[in-house]
Amino acid sequence: MVVAAVRGATNKGKAAPDGSEPVRVRGQGAQTVYEKLRQSILDLTLEPGAPLDEVGLSEQFEMSRTPIREALVRLSAEGLVTTLPNRSTIVSSIDFVKLPIYFEALTLMYRVTTRGAAVHRRDSDMVTIRKLQAAYADAVAQRDALKMIQSNRDFHVAIAAAGGNSYFTGLFTRLLDEGRRILRLYYQSFDDTLPRQYVDEHEAMVAAVAAGDAELADKLAAGHAAQIVRQIQSYIARDTTSPISLASQGRPPLSRIHLRRRRRPT
Repeated sequence: MVVAAVRGATNKGKAAPDGSEPVRVRGQGAQTVYEKLRQSILDLTLEPGAPLDEVGLSEQFEMSRTPIREALVRLSAEGLVTTLPNRSTIVSSIDFVKLPIYFEALTLMYRVTTRGAAVHRRDSDMVTIRKLQAAYADAVAQRDALKMIQSNRDFHVAIAAAGGNSYFTGLFTRLLDEGRRILRLYYQSFDDTLPRQYVDEHEAMVAAVAAGDAELADKLAAGHAAQIVRQIQSYIARDTTSPISLASQGRPPLSRIHLRRRRRPT
């Protein structure tokens, strides 16, 4: 159930100084619901295709339906939820048809942002990048997939920011956020035990950026993106009828995940 998936995510607001009932700041409720649902969708706690019932969510978060609707509208704008003709709302499918163009855009942004960072990075940028890479390596060592996804995202966003082009940074951030559900499958393909070589790929990119070697940074970023794409494509292409658990926290096998496939025109 959706309610169970976001259990413990209620927000009762800040308590008044006199100990009376908490006072909720206007807009705070919708933000809380948005953040909790978004996290659950991106980490696949809420499966693609899962229903999002306004009444159930209202009871769970102890709020009226107005902030629930506001949160769902925001999630819909990001493509994370879909409103059906009967006005019910579900978690959006992962669209197989769009994966090739998504991967194309993602690979391009890996390359252009890493190259840009090698040209324009400052010493302060390198401090941030190295700190985030250390956090990623730590998450890999802990086999914590959700921390891996978040720290990987933060690492690459920091590299993009070091390039100094806010448009590139914004686009890459959006692509990385949209791809978090796909990246969850990527780590699952390794049973959340990521080979050290992929941490080393990050380290090599950091070194190339620090050295100001744009050509090498571009080459390393292209190779890094290519292996991610190959691994995900291979994982999705497996026999999905086999009993592969999507994650250890009671999530369904990949064969039950609602992944949208459209028929090719004849």
